[in-house]
Amino acid sequence: MREEYFPTIGLEIHIELKTRSKMFCSCKNDSQEKEPNVNICPVCLGHPGTLPVINREAVRKVIKTGIALNCKIAPRSFFERKNYFYPDLPKGYQISQYQKPLCENGFLIIFGKKIRIRRIHLEEDTARLIHPQGADYSLLDFNRAGIPLMELVTEPDMVSAQEAKKFAQELQLILRYLDVSDADMEKGQMRVEANISLSQKSKVLPARQAGKSQKWGTKVEIKNLNSFKAVERAIEYEIERQKEILESGGEVIQETRGWDDKKGKTISQRIKEEAHDYRYFPEPDLPPLEIDAYYLEEIKQEIPELPQEKRIRFLQEYGIAETKIETLINNKELTEYFEKSSSELIRWVEDKNLKNKQGKLLEMLANYLIGDGIGLLKGKPFEEKSYPITPENFAEFITIIEERNLTSRMAKILLEEMFKTGKDPSDILEEKRFVQVSEKSEVKKIAKKIIQDNPKPVQDFLAGKENAIQFLIGQMMKETKGMVDPNKAKEILIKLLKDSKS
Repeated sequence: MREEYFPTIGLEIHIELKTRSKMFCSCKNDSQEKEPNVNICPVCLGHPGTLPVINREAVRKVIKTGIALNCKIAPRSFFERKNYFYPDLPKGYQISQYQKPLCENGFLIIFGKKIRIRRIHLEEDTARLIHPQGADYSLLDFNRAGIPLMELVTEPDMVSAQEAKKFAQELQLILRYLDVSDADMEKGQMRVEANISLSQKSKVLPARQAGKSQKWGTKVEIKNLNSFKAVERAIEYEIERQKEILESGGEVIQETRGWDDKKGKTISQRIKEEAHDYRYFPEPDLPPLEIDAYYLEEIKQEIPELPQEKRIRFLQEYGIAETKIETLINNKELTEYFEKSSSELIRWVEDKNLKNKQGKLLEMLANYLIGDGIGLLKGKPFEEKSYPITPENFAEFITIIEERNLTSRMAKILLEEMFKTGKDPSDILEEKRFVQVSEKSEVKKIAKKIIQDNPKPVQDFLAGKENAIQFLIGQMMKETKGMVDPNKAKEILIKLLKDSKS
């Protein structure tokens, strides 16, 4: 019988924190600065005799993240020196945490499953190495050196690429809701590393069921995955690569591999025969951190409603489809905009005593906002401050569709005008004659004029050439600037023409 293999996956995720200054000095925290070596000073360059000072806001943001992720917060923590030599490390060591991280033993629920978080600690980022194409040298940009970096390490609780991808996506969302980081993977603000091993399923499952510890397969690390798609593809590839080795009777080597996105495969970078000795010892120039209950309570009060809580509430309060809820929640600003619009719409529903239509109207609001409303941005990210339609006007737009019985085409044109001008929908209605051409009597009046002005296609239709009606409908659309339902126009034109014949 062919052996089946059980994947075990853990993640290490580095996140650049959103602070004004760097971790241990007052230099500007801007990893996207294009001009090299401008946001630097003797402290972040590691010059002899300089003294670091802890960035209080960075500590606060890590603790806030830990609370949101159900971690235990250490009452006492301290920084250590992690010693290793590499060109991008100015001091020859990195100030980090090892023995006493700020946060431990948390979890995040993914697909209904608890993924344990081993630790979250705070450290400083390294400089950036630049390798000019075709050159036999490398350059160093120290702008990133010393930026506050939060590292989160999970337990090996994930068993598929999909779980790992979802964990990273949900974490990014939480970080943005907390406003601790923009966590933009393309900009390197969130960097994912995956540890993957394969074990024989016939041995792993019985051990798990019996509650016994199990020795996992050989671990392979994949470094610096910079997109969710890369996380998923790299893990899927690595699972298959290791499976092929094991099925052919070979042994997986403990190593670090990189991901080649163009080739769609992992590439060996270095062999890890044994753990590196970083010779950690307490940072002598920094005091230990004492975190009391009062400080923790203060931070807890700052934590907003998080994505999972919001999903549950949206389902209960608004009753809209889960897929739409997910789209809204994936953008914090869009969620807030929807809530403001919903409040206005619900107020209107209550004033008009239309409680029985509330669910339908909220669903309509979500549909138009996610569809045509966001579509007007043409791929640009939604930001309320730059979006020309106010939440109040978007809610009014939905009430007008309901009251005036606007067609989807007319509604779309109205929304485009609102986006273009920033005006109230009611003002645009009057200017563009939306109200009149949505009424049957007005459509009939325009149809009579079109029949009178176009005797030739009228005669063709009456003579049996039914396609001639399309020309007349086109004239109706032209006359009303597209503000009439073509089906309604056709229906009224045909009736008038048949009545004239009889």
